[in-house]
Amino acid sequence: MSGLTGFLRADGRKGIRNVVAVAYLVECAHHVARTIVTKSDDADVHLIGFPGCYPNAYALKVMQAIGTHPNIGGVLLISLGCESFNREALRAAIAASGRPVEVLVIQESGGTAETVRKGALAVARLKAVADQTPRAPMDVSELVIGTICGGSDGTSGITANPAVGRAFDRLGAAGAACVFEETGELVGCETIMADRAITPELGRELEASVRKAEAYYTVMGYGSFAPGNAEGGLTTQEEKSMGAYSKSGSAPIVGILKPGDQPVSGGLYLLDVVPDGEVRFGFPNISDNAEIVELIACGAHLTLFTTGRGSVVGSAVSPVIKVCANPETYRKLSGDMDVDAGRIMEGRGTLDEVGDEIFDLVLAVAGGQRTVSEALGHQEFILTYKAFDPIGPACLPLRRVS
Repeated sequence: MSGLTGFLRADGRKGIRNVVAVAYLVECAHHVARTIVTKSDDADVHLIGFPGCYPNAYALKVMQAIGTHPNIGGVLLISLGCESFNREALRAAIAASGRPVEVLVIQESGGTAETVRKGALAVARLKAVADQTPRAPMDVSELVIGTICGGSDGTSGITANPAVGRAFDRLGAAGAACVFEETGELVGCETIMADRAITPELGRELEASVRKAEAYYTVMGYGSFAPGNAEGGLTTQEEKSMGAYSKSGSAPIVGILKPGDQPVSGGLYLLDVVPDGEVRFGFPNISDNAEIVELIACGAHLTLFTTGRGSVVGSAVSPVIKVCANPETYRKLSGDMDVDAGRIMEGRGTLDEVGDEIFDLVLAVAGGQRTVSEALGHQEFILTYKAFDPIGPACLPLRRVS
């Protein structure tokens, strides 16, 4: 037994945090929502939202997935009133999950000050309900774990990324769902990924997702290779791809997800983050936190974030564990890091030892231990416009045979 206890939601899912989210539904409502969160002065009241004024099916799907995420105990929606976001569809999805949800429309609530006052009262009511959530035993096989890399350098593919791969292998063997992504950084790895697929049809879908990413970046005129990567010692896109790929470990790949899709079983999944159709929305993800939000929308209870150059971010809703690849970076930013994987470079540890440390830390954080970014108050969240086609049956073969 894992010894974990989760927050048991009315829909049967289990969370490792009990967050009340305050969600703005257009940028015009952002300040009001942020002020409500600030006034709550509670580490478990988080700000999320979508800034766009025009409707977008992807944004609605992601907000519905996050509003019903297992780590969420209640939601307050803040609408200006004239935006096009379908707030009723979002409210109905959250209510159907059994989570408490309230809505405030600024244009009908007396403006900024009065909406903030009413919002503070609403958060208190939602917190009171969330605090009554029962706890229940939770197995490792009920966890969903995501991983991304950001600020990569020449050490990332040698230390932190393969160490996360070791941890993923252990988590997957225990039945957890493990999700890796960044198809734009997997160009050149599609064939070896396809060889790991549990069916030939899934293998072809994996190769197609990388071809789509390559075509998208070609139209954009540049790849997922930042100047900071070169300054950190990475020399080619292929070198960066192999390093990013090593986060996936060595287990068979059991499926492909798109943002908002949920794993149907334990095992290893690829998250396809590059939009379908013509190139319409600019860079697929404008920052690491946009990718973290998409992992959370796929149910990630927590995210493993590897970095060589150094990053200080965390996330709303789900904890972020930062694994530092570079020993020099760790010495500069140790107050922002959870794991010193760079010690492998200096002979102070092995990949297996660091992988075991990450595995143990995942269980500790799932058991309630705060990550460094949580303790520092990081709650970043960003959601932009995209469009995706639904995944086909070849992407989730385990669902097809179940």
